[in-house]
Amino acid sequence: MSLQVSTIMLGVDDLVRAKRFYERLGCEIDKDTRHFVSFVLGEGSSRLALYEWEAAAQDAGVSPRGSGFRGVSLHFNPDSREVVDEMMHNAVAAGGSVVKEAAAAPWGGYFGYFSDPDGYLWKVTTYAS
Repeated sequence: MSLQVSTIMLGVDDLVRAKRFYERLGCEIDKDTRHFVSFVLGEGSSRLALYEWEAAAQDAGVSPRGSGFRGVSLHFNPDSREVVDEMMHNAVAAGGSVVKEAAAAPWGGYFGYFSDPDGYLWKVTTYAS
């Protein structure tokens, strides 16, 4: 058996705020409990789960302390520059922040980065010219 990603879980400081952000980006709620929310992202995609930071750390048996770059970014690869720009705009309208404005890349693609309200990085990139 090979490893597969079925759910991506993010520890968040404010579950209500994070839930609202991802709902505004069009994510459909699958499960919604006191400390946990999961979303269906679309056909062929993994699920996205939000778990209160402290509860997620406790669940894993690790310290909840730590900050800075987490060494992880989530990626969305649409088919056009227009969709990259639209997603960057939608993320800001939903309460996120632009980290790197979308622009042409030296390798021929087009990409930008935004962060959700908890600082998780999303790279939106297309290889279409």
